[in-house]
Amino acid sequence: MPNISSLPAQNDTIDEASLGYMLKLAAPMVVTTISFTVMQFVDRFMVSRLGTNALAAILPASFVSFLPGAFAMGSLASLNTFVSQSLGRGEKKDCSNYFWQALYMGFVYFLFVLVIMWPAAPWIFRILGQPQDVLELEVIYLRIILYANLIAVVNWSSNRFFMGIHKPIITMYASLCGQVVNVTANYVLIFGKFGFPAMGIAGAGWGTFIGMTVASSVNVCVYLSKNMDTVFLTRRTLNINPGKMLDLLKVGLPAGFGLMVNVAFWGVILFGLVGRFGTKALAATSAVLSYTNLAIMPIVGIGTALTASVGKMIGRGRKELAIRQTKVCLRIALVYMTIVGICYFILRSTMMSFWSSDEEVIEIGIKLLACAALYQVFHAVGVIYSGSLRGAGDTVWLAFISAVGAVFILGLGGSLMTVYLSSLGSLGPWIAAMLSVIVVGLANRWRFNSNRWMRIDLFKRRSADIPVQTEPAVE
Repeated sequence: MPNISSLPAQNDTIDEASLGYMLKLAAPMVVTTISFTVMQFVDRFMVSRLGTNALAAILPASFVSFLPGAFAMGSLASLNTFVSQSLGRGEKKDCSNYFWQALYMGFVYFLFVLVIMWPAAPWIFRILGQPQDVLELEVIYLRIILYANLIAVVNWSSNRFFMGIHKPIITMYASLCGQVVNVTANYVLIFGKFGFPAMGIAGAGWGTFIGMTVASSVNVCVYLSKNMDTVFLTRRTLNINPGKMLDLLKVGLPAGFGLMVNVAFWGVILFGLVGRFGTKALAATSAVLSYTNLAIMPIVGIGTALTASVGKMIGRGRKELAIRQTKVCLRIALVYMTIVGICYFILRSTMMSFWSSDEEVIEIGIKLLACAALYQVFHAVGVIYSGSLRGAGDTVWLAFISAVGAVFILGLGGSLMTVYLSSLGSLGPWIAAMLSVIVVGLANRWRFNSNRWMRIDLFKRRSADIPVQTEPAVE
């Protein structure tokens, strides 16, 4: 477990807009996001060994489970914003109190989600038009992940807190522990090793649950440690604070809606449209999205670090540094995603052969990877500017433009393509998906350059603190 006092302190002699500084801050989050996606990649590869139906089921079920999860994660992203801005203002006690408010709200939210979505699971996938043999597997996996989301609230809140106080190395260690356990548990439970029964796709779900529990345990132990309590009073700020809850919701609800629409709902729409062309088109889409999700994760890590860094700079009144930090991160992202796009185009046949031996699945996937190669740079632009705008609290804009991209461009445009350009097959919805990513990326760039985010002041009209109880210490 890392010693908090031994971690490097920030000071004004460091150029906080330099490439070296941003890479140092972002590196643990990049490792965290990459390792998480590698874990998902390996998990899905294990599931793909169960057959085409299992491969076709795993990602649609993941996206449906991520609908409520993305809303919570996006809403909890405001925790990063408030913690980092509180840190910049020197209000360290508020950092930990915001964490507890996020945790309380997250638990209540996912209890409601579990009660509603567990019985509704079969109906959800019927609405999406999933084949019956795939639908049964999707329901099994979704119901298990709904339980895992209750544990994930601890993980997501901890990650945002540690990123907000610029200690992302803690998140990295906790995540790596959980991911190693997850992959091991999946191998044992999916295939029935070491005396355990072979559970198939259910084993993948329970492996995720076990891994998430381990990561959350590590995060909680560090958060409640003596070093953390000394600096941030983490054991003494458990009071329920409606004012801070309202702060988080004002900024977080639009962010939650934006992430839900831009990631989860986007994926659900895509799979719903592709599902009209059969199981093999679904399997190819699952394989391609596994690659694209893996590739974008380093940029997501940089974007998360940028949110914390921009928030801290705004809290200190140094918005010009926030602009410089964004430009540095954008240059890194553009170089990296250009290379990714080229690799997709050149290696698309080999990449699809890794996932499936079915010639039709491979042929479809080759076309989809070529399409995905075209939007990688724009995806990077959208993620980086989104991270910066989120650090400023400009979440209403992010929600709006995400809805435009997912609902109108992908949803409406993709539907029209399946009707009027049905000869394109599953490539039609993917073209609509590509256009949605391009539009969102360019729109976020325009929003950032307009400087409207500079006029946002999250603490100008902060709600009054109304503690419900005194601040007990955790023994």
